[in-house]
Amino acid sequence: MPNIHFKPGIVCLIAIFSSLSLKGNENAALETASTLAKKAIESSLALEIATDLTTDIGPRLFGSDGEKRAVEWARKRFEEYGFDRIWTEPFPVDRGWERGLETASITHPAPQNLVITALGGSVPTPEGGIEAEIVVFKTIQALLDQPEGSLDGKIAVVTQAMEIGGYGRFSGPIRGNGPSEAAKRGAIAYLMRSAGTDNDRMAHTGATRYQAGVPRIPAAALSVPDAQQIDRLADRHKSIRIKLLLTPKELGTVTSQNLIAEITGSEKPDEIILLGAHIDSWDLGTGAIDDGAGVGVVMAASKLIRDLPHPPKRTIRVVLFGAEEIGIYGGNYYVVKHRDELSKHIIAAEADAGQGPVHTINIGVGNPLDPSLSTIRKALETLGVKAGRAKSRGGPDIVPMSNAGVPVVGLDMFTEDYFDLHHTANDTIDKIVPERINQSAAAYVTFAYLASQLGGYYRAEN
Repeated sequence: MPNIHFKPGIVCLIAIFSSLSLKGNENAALETASTLAKKAIESSLALEIATDLTTDIGPRLFGSDGEKRAVEWARKRFEEYGFDRIWTEPFPVDRGWERGLETASITHPAPQNLVITALGGSVPTPEGGIEAEIVVFKTIQALLDQPEGSLDGKIAVVTQAMEIGGYGRFSGPIRGNGPSEAAKRGAIAYLMRSAGTDNDRMAHTGATRYQAGVPRIPAAALSVPDAQQIDRLADRHKSIRIKLLLTPKELGTVTSQNLIAEITGSEKPDEIILLGAHIDSWDLGTGAIDDGAGVGVVMAASKLIRDLPHPPKRTIRVVLFGAEEIGIYGGNYYVVKHRDELSKHIIAAEADAGQGPVHTINIGVGNPLDPSLSTIRKALETLGVKAGRAKSRGGPDIVPMSNAGVPVVGLDMFTEDYFDLHHTANDTIDKIVPERINQSAAAYVTFAYLASQLGGYYRAEN
């Protein structure tokens, strides 16, 4: 075969035409993304979806009939939207649990009722409840500083406040590990100030996890005003007694599931852009901000892309994860189930921080200099989304993917009021502001569509 040599002028022309073609494709993608964002803002589709979920289904505790009905509801909705593939992937959850009665009161020195809620996974009190003297700790460290046996027969109460932005630092040591740490020191029950930033008289639930080999004691959260009341009483009295009654049930192993729906890519169907949210919720409210809003955002974003006259180049995969609240079971199972195809996941993002608006895009990719990211950032600027400098892990359910090497993006939402409602009975659809959730849907559809159309070389090896 003869050697073919291009003259420099011809090479230049080829490069110019190639550059013009790429620029033309990018401009077309940006124009479509702008149209999609406008529809997301004007249609209120995300809010309509979240309203339907929280109204027609309500609470969706992991492994419950509510969670199963929510998955079936979403499956039918994706069918109506015309998605190409829809399927569920069941998995076991070894921490089945059901809330029961929950009451508490101070019996001495100033008798009064307290507002509490059991922590998810808590064991019950003995029949008839527990009445005992309490020991108040202003910080979790003050509890940890106590020697073994120092709380024998007592109820440990931690009244440390959660700061805005400090949920992760607060929930793990105080809610997750606190009951076992108290039990190691002889406590017979555990109360904590709610993981919340409000001053309303309602308690915030959330998962606790007992340590192996440590007695499992009843555990509950106090409303913020009640924790403050206990602090005041502790400053004035040497002895305070509380009566506590919790009657939750441990259900053993239950079944949850991830629901997956896809729009098949027209040019690169094996390459996946993943949008996630979690379908389960706690049982006190109807799970509107956590995570009905996220479900509405990713379902709306993907439906708007599905409604385009031409499919996206890459596959858009929406995953509604199950059993997030009790320990990221759905996210971990997804990585196990899909390990062989994780290399085909181009990039992922999850909506699980309330209603928004999205204010910052942070990335967690191996190749942050990929030009596609610059284009996506610029497109998001028109929605008020700034480029951040933090390295994102994407969101709770996609952290396992990020750990396995999947590039992720964090479309970070305004959360200064999120923990006023988080895990409470007040997490209901009337708290969603249309303008806020609409902007979030616009940000997610912009990101997903451009990621499906542009370069997408985000992995370090590329």
